[in-house]
Amino acid sequence: MKIAAQDIILAPVITEASMQGIEMKKYTFKVAKTATKVDIARAVEELFGVEVEKVNTVSVRGRFRRKGMNGGYTASSKKAIVTLTEKSKGIEFFESMV
Repeated sequence: MKIAAQDIILAPVITEASMQGIEMKKYTFKVAKTATKVDIARAVEELFGVEVEKVNTVSVRGRFRRKGMNGGYTASSKKAIVTLTEKSKGIEFFESMV
């Protein structure tokens, strides 16, 4: 069963720390929990037309949140930090934000 690239890359992560990585061609995305590094690399290459050098993944656990007496955890997620090759062009979405 092949998963579509749009189902692997869920959203860009836009924070101060992730925007500093753009200068080094590192882009951060929220990805599906079941996606592997190979799946993520293929999806980024397909969606944005770039060449991926390496992919680092981070599993983010849910945070504890309270509402009055009741407490619970937010949903856990997975982030991927994608590094592009030197000769590859940048991702336009992120470049327009800098």
